[in-house]
Parts: sequence; structure tokens; C-alpha cells
Amino acid sequence: MPRLVGVRRLDVDRASSPGRRRHIAAASGLVQVDDRLYVVADDELHLGVFDVAGRRPGTLVRIRRGTLPSKKKPRKRAKPDFEALVALPPFGSFVFGALLALGSGSRRRRRFGALIRLDASGDVVPPVRAVDLTPWHRALASRFAVVNIEGAFVDGPTLSLLQRGNAKDPQNAQIRIALPPILDAFARRRRLPPPAIVRITRIRLGTIRGTPLCFTDGAALPGGGFVFSAVAEETDDSVADGACRGSAIGIADAHGRVRGLWRLVPPLKVEGVSVRADSGHLELLACTDADDAHVAARLLRARLRVRRE
Repeated sequence: MPRLVGVRRLDVDRASSPGRRRHIAAASGLVQVDDRLYVVADDELHLGVFDVAGRRPGTLVRIRRGTLPSKKKPRKRAKPDFEALVALPPFGSFVFGALLALGSGSRRRRRFGALIRLDASGDVVPPVRAVDLTPWHRALASRFAVVNIEGAFVDGPTLSLLQRGNAKDPQNAQIRIALPPILDAFARRRRLPPPAIVRITRIRLGTIRGTPLCFTDGAALPGGGFVFSAVAEETDDSVADGACRGSAIGIADAHGRVRGLWRLVPPLKVEGVSVRADSGHLELLACTDADDAHVAARLLRARLRVRRE
């Protein structure tokens, strides 16, 4: 069982809006590029940028226009629900690559993303470009009762999207779509085309106390496959929150078959994960969703030894 060790709180140098605390609370997507760590939150309009090895507060970069209500329920209805963050390889004029933040798609206003250009140092280069994800969600709506994308990662020529199930419909899935048409559309500043779906793999993760484990994020592994985080949340739909009955970190192979699953103690609500290979081990970073705007999300670290077949 991997032992998650606390690294830091996700404090930031300023609040995202009046009345908010100076931290990220609902951390939901995590990407590491060199010594930079990027975090999206499902209830914010900003990207958090942190030094991996540092303790200083991170900075916020706005990635979507507008304002959000300060009260919890109105904010939940209005939020863009950025649940996934993925690093894209260099393409076109994006010579140092980019980040793509993805809305979950579980409601109409959540069908948008943000394309974020990076420079050689990993700094964000404005302007951030809004991305309409409607073509993807329309195509996936015939495959799933409710589209709810919680994780994304690049694996060679494909972009994998992780569909999250719920207690009523535990249909987790890895959706592989061709990456070149996406990068071409971005490079030409064109509307995203409908996804060229390569494969959809349905994945069941088991249950904790009768509640199914469902994806919250994923990251590609060197040589194929991916690491994922999952939570057993007692809710029957893809919008309402529920009690967290447990959580897990797992490994799936290149065919989407689960090869390892480790339940976390205590059952922290891990919503974002990144991974790096190091001398036969996997170095994991994970971030938590506190489910409380007054409580800072935490960055955690684990070292996992994986036997190669």
C-alpha cells in the first residue's frame, strides 16, 4: 500500500476573489512540468502555479473570464468545473507545449476548456484561449448517460479522457481519441472537430463499503498504461457531492486492465495525480479536494514500486 506523505498546503499569494481564502480548496487536476506544478480547481476560474520543491505560496493565473458567486450553492451552479488538466506536446507556434484545462461536461456551462501557452521557463504566456468542448461532449453523449470527464493525459498519438461513473451508474471508462486533429485545430485556431475516437474501454474498480470507486484523475506511465486516482463517493449523479467512503490509487495497463489497486488510509479525497518514473519506482504526486472552501487542499507524495511483467 502506498504511503501518502504530506508535502504542503496549496496556499496562494492572493485570494481569487473578494471573500475567498488565500488557498486552493477544491484541487481537481494536477500536472508537473520540470520543477513547476500546475493545479486546477473545479470551483475557480484560475490556474495555480507552484514550485515543486518550494514552500512559498503559489500564484494564480486567470484562465476563464467572469466572476463566480461567493456562496457555495450558487457557485456550484455557475462554476466551469475544471476537473482535468493535461500537458500537450509542442505544436505549431506552441514551441514549448501547452496546458489544456477541461470542464467535466456534466452540465452545459461545463463544456468549455482553456488552452494555456507555456514558455521555456514554464511561465504562462497570455492570452489564455477559451476552447469550446461541445463537439466532444455531443459525440460522447450517445455513449454515456451523463458525460463527466475527470482526468486526461497524452499517451503517444492519443489523448485519453477518463469518464467518471457514480454510485447509480458506475461506468468508468478510458476514452482514447486521436491527438493530431486536436493539435492541428489548436495550431490553426479552428473549432475543435468531433473526436476521432480510437477506443473506449469500460473499467470497473470495485467498491468500498458498497459504494463503487470512480475515476478522479489519471496520468500516463512510461511505456504504456496509466496511474489513476479514484474515490468512492456516495452520490447517484455526476453533479451532486456525497460522502467519501474511501479512495484509492491504481495502475492500469495499456489495454485498460487494472493491475494494481491500493486503498488509501485515511480515505482522503484525492482528485488529482501526476507520476514520474525513478529507478524502478513511481514517484506520485496527488492533490486533495477538501470539499470545504475554508480548508486548503493538500499536496501529497508517495513512492510506489511496480513489478514489470
